[in-house]
Amino acid sequence: MSLKERITADMKSAMRAGQKERLSVIRMLQAGIKQREVDERVALDDTQVLAVLEKMIKQRREAIAQFASGNRADLVAKETAEVEILQAYLPAQLSDTELDALISGAISASGAVSVKDMGKVMALLKSQAQGRADMGAVSARIKARLAG
Repeated sequence: MSLKERITADMKSAMRAGQKERLSVIRMLQAGIKQREVDERVALDDTQVLAVLEKMIKQRREAIAQFASGNRADLVAKETAEVEILQAYLPAQLSDTELDALISGAISASGAVSVKDMGKVMALLKSQAQGRADMGAVSARIKARLAG
């Protein structure tokens, strides 16, 4: 079952169960997927759906930070609940040791020796770690490895 099919099936089950909040988040996710499909005139595969998911989660996390600084606990709770629902569709996250092993392998495979070669390493890691790790944190780890 593809990720899009799983999302559709979950939407139907949320409708039947009367889970309004979950249904709302799933519909928002489907709208984001559909928008990207229409914009690019392609049917998205699982990797591209993961990219849409990661973008939505990132947006929610940024909103949480903004709402927290504005003392809006009600909106922080709403956005946090949405993040939890969206994260259920991401694959299992990589552990620190698995991530370090992937980074080491990518650095040696690309022949990277300085921070200038970071793009090569990120290109190799993106397909392996997308959806399984925060790419911002991965980028910071690579930079630290190559700088020092």
